[in-house]
Amino acid sequence: MRTQHNLKLILAEAALETVPREIWGHPAVYRHARRRGKPPGSILLDRSVHHHAMRKLPNAEKRGRPDIVHVALLEALSSPLNREGLLEVYIHTLNDYVIFVDPSTRIPRNYNRFTGLIEQLFQEGQVPPQGKPLLWIKSMTLKRLLEEINASYVILLAEDGETKRVREIVAETLENAPNTAIIVGAFPHGDFTSETKELATRIYSIYHGNPLETWTVVSHFLALAADMLNLI
Repeated sequence: MRTQHNLKLILAEAALETVPREIWGHPAVYRHARRRGKPPGSILLDRSVHHHAMRKLPNAEKRGRPDIVHVALLEALSSPLNREGLLEVYIHTLNDYVIFVDPSTRIPRNYNRFTGLIEQLFQEGQVPPQGKPLLWIKSMTLKRLLEEINASYVILLAEDGETKRVREIVAETLENAPNTAIIVGAFPHGDFTSETKELATRIYSIYHGNPLETWTVVSHFLALAADMLNLI
């Protein structure tokens, strides 16, 4: 089975944001920002550093995990599908920003370099700041993104979805290309919002044990897609 249509992968409700104003003055945030030589509002919220400061934030269990997007992006952009020009990757954040990713982007493997890159993206609006952007960001809802990329058939992978094998989901995705988007959550705990679920044409679960990590789901899905397209 082969297709010339790109697969559209959306990492949704991603736990990726700068530190919110209400905790700028917390000692953990202040010390971290001072050590980085940056204002508190320009550094990424990271639970590994800001755990105590995050306790009173709303929806705290879903926030402050830039590493999820980092590893998932490394998986996606190094995949055979992306190398063959058959993959589009988008990141929708919990706060309704969308990051557009040029397929040629080489994401830093080092986590600290990655966070610096994303901090620059939030500040400048695109990376690099001048010339052709490799990453650029817009204030945009998930619904608006789906409209912009003409995704009329939306498959959402969620714990409470109908159980289905990954191979069958990949086949369904390819059969409905180019209008299909596959949505994978990029947050550590909790569930998709009702607004996100309402956008889905189909909601599937691929595993009924403990929830799989985002990058594991992305890796399995893209590897099977590459296999079914005879890329590997």
